[in-house]
Amino acid sequence: MGRINLLLIAVAFSLNLAIPLNLCAQAPARPTVKTNQEAPAQAGSGKSAAPSLGVIKDLPVRKVVLYKNGVGYFEHAGTVNGSQRVAVDFTSQQLNDVLQSLTALDEGGGRISGVNFNSTTPIEEQLKTLALGLKAFPPTIAVYQALRGQRVEVTGAGAPLTGRLVNIEFRKQTDKNGQSSEDHYFLIVASDAGALRTEELTDSISVRMIDPSLQKQFQNYLEIVASAQDQQVRHLVLEDRGNGERQLRVSYISEVPVWKSTYRIVFPRESTGKATMQGWAVVDNTVGADWDNVQLSLVAGAPQSFIQPLSQPLYTHRVEIPIATNVETTPQTHEAAEMTQAKDINGPLPTAATAPRPSANFAMQSRANASGVAGMVGMGSGSGGGIGSGNGSGYGPGVGGNVGGGIYRVGGGVPASGVDRASDAFQQGDVSTNAFDDFFEYALAQPVTIHKNESAMVPILQQELPAEHVTLWSEQEATPLRAVWLENKSTLTLDSGSFSIFEAGDFAGEGLLDPIHPGEKRLLSYAADQAVRIRVTSGVTKRKLHHLAITHGVIVETWLDVVLRGYSIVNSADVERVVLIETPRQNSGPGWVLGDDLKAAETTPTLYRFEVKVAPHSTATLEVNQHGPINTNVTLNANQNQTNFLLELLKQAPEALDKLKPVIDAQNGIADLDQKIQQSKNTEETASADEARDRDNLTALKGNDAAKRFVDELNHAEDLLQSTRKQTADLEQQKQAAIDKLSALISSLSFDWNVEEK
Repeated sequence: MGRINLLLIAVAFSLNLAIPLNLCAQAPARPTVKTNQEAPAQAGSGKSAAPSLGVIKDLPVRKVVLYKNGVGYFEHAGTVNGSQRVAVDFTSQQLNDVLQSLTALDEGGGRISGVNFNSTTPIEEQLKTLALGLKAFPPTIAVYQALRGQRVEVTGAGAPLTGRLVNIEFRKQTDKNGQSSEDHYFLIVASDAGALRTEELTDSISVRMIDPSLQKQFQNYLEIVASAQDQQVRHLVLEDRGNGERQLRVSYISEVPVWKSTYRIVFPRESTGKATMQGWAVVDNTVGADWDNVQLSLVAGAPQSFIQPLSQPLYTHRVEIPIATNVETTPQTHEAAEMTQAKDINGPLPTAATAPRPSANFAMQSRANASGVAGMVGMGSGSGGGIGSGNGSGYGPGVGGNVGGGIYRVGGGVPASGVDRASDAFQQGDVSTNAFDDFFEYALAQPVTIHKNESAMVPILQQELPAEHVTLWSEQEATPLRAVWLENKSTLTLDSGSFSIFEAGDFAGEGLLDPIHPGEKRLLSYAADQAVRIRVTSGVTKRKLHHLAITHGVIVETWLDVVLRGYSIVNSADVERVVLIETPRQNSGPGWVLGDDLKAAETTPTLYRFEVKVAPHSTATLEVNQHGPINTNVTLNANQNQTNFLLELLKQAPEALDKLKPVIDAQNGIADLDQKIQQSKNTEETASADEARDRDNLTALKGNDAAKRFVDELNHAEDLLQSTRKQTADLEQQKQAAIDKLSALISSLSFDWNVEEK
């Protein structure tokens, strides 16, 4: 393929044309918002003069809200004076988002008289105007195919060859080792002398178009392709008309990287039952514009968002109707329109009430300065740069380097004994949280500065929360896990993310957490516990009939199931372990409870968690008893023999004998009739077979003295057949009568029995 790409460059060079590298990705232009103040009105004119391009003033970004679905809300704000124009530059991809969400508000009584942006014909539509038929990204072979039939000059392989290009062919060739090659292309040219010549396309071959008009078309093609790069930048202009100095706000949404949450859980050296929870948000500014002292909010939610190509001209398909020729018309009649009274379908639109947005503040321990979010926790003493100046007292070991591309600096200044306390870089009111719809928002009180193409770690939480070390085990995970039982006592919903554990001055592990709402208690596992071994010692299910009811032939059995589960826990550590055993929760229906005065430390929809304290170098046991009802329904049917089922039921509930014995006897009687009917039918089949055989013998011996004996046998067989058929019919009638009687008996049954009452 490298050879083919060089051929396309060779064609361009032969035309003395410069081919732009339109296939290479370019860094897209990102939004910049500027205002262009119009020239003052001429005296006495009463109108503003045409806008002047001499004075340009930035309308900076003042507010940024980032969402978890990769969408950002941006708000620009600034002062306008008189009638001005605000210009916003975007890429075509960004412009689609802007056209869906652009909002412009003049807070001083002015009005936005129009919004314009440059629109260009898509490159595919422009290329349709050329006769070459080339696409925006043609392969080399397509370029040569577009030149078929044109006069060309081929040089580089001996004497120059001039003629018309017939075709370009791909051929496989086999070398002396028998290996096939698939990258050989050959030009077939009809020379001016009338001969067909074949030339292999190699790096030394040059093909030049002779026809000047064809050269012009190819040059036009390259110019269109090159102009496609300019179409990536769109210029959007808002015209703001008004008088005096006013505030203008322009907002929109655009695609941005997803912000990430990460947490630190720091335990003090002396156990207090609490740990410091420190939360950070990793934010990336890739929009190509600096965020200088912006109000930053982070929303843990994913509002529905999509992209429509609103900035692209839309072409629809029109039906092509053939031209009618020599069509003779005939007289036709047409239905009259119905006469209806016109109705005004317009009416006032309903106004939707706006629900208030609840908010809550939570206390955080921090120290921030007015020029940024803070010198910010630098995990050691040092200066925090980028987001704000100031010194951050660190909480971590002496680690050199930068965090977030130089936004926060980390380094020296604390004892090497490890992490056992959090920094005091937060203060109350630095972050507030707002809940709206199904989302929650972290709003930073201090302005944030993040330069373009930089990232930052933004603090969102620091607070002491109740936390307990436990060992977590479940049958689905054979290895016991060290975990923290954390209770969110803050007013902030903790977004999903990663966390790191520091205890006794050292790193202990890390893991992931799901969103934790205020008031929730959650287990966060971070390491394997090699000192604890747990095994299942027993698993038994017992069943006993608890209640029996019979109504209108329906038997309802309520069984009491008891599920026993035993566990053995061995602690080889030198300290006591608090072990949480997860056991499956029986969800067979309502009424299932724990027995033996058991109480779970925590219950989920699918399991129970039991807390067991195990002393050092000892073994503890746990037996879990769950019991609950299991219901079964059986419908008695007079046409079915259910004797065995009823006899087994009587073993569990002998009190039902008086009610069920008549049913059992009736079913046994019907079973006896079934047996007699079957015997009678067997006799009937035998008599029928004898009658047929005697009749055949009599026919064969007609006129013979021996035929008399077969006449007697035939008469006897016919008599037996008739009597047997009558007996079978009588038995069938008796059975139907017995079934009807049993059906009435079943319908009249009524019985209710509870084992607890006996």
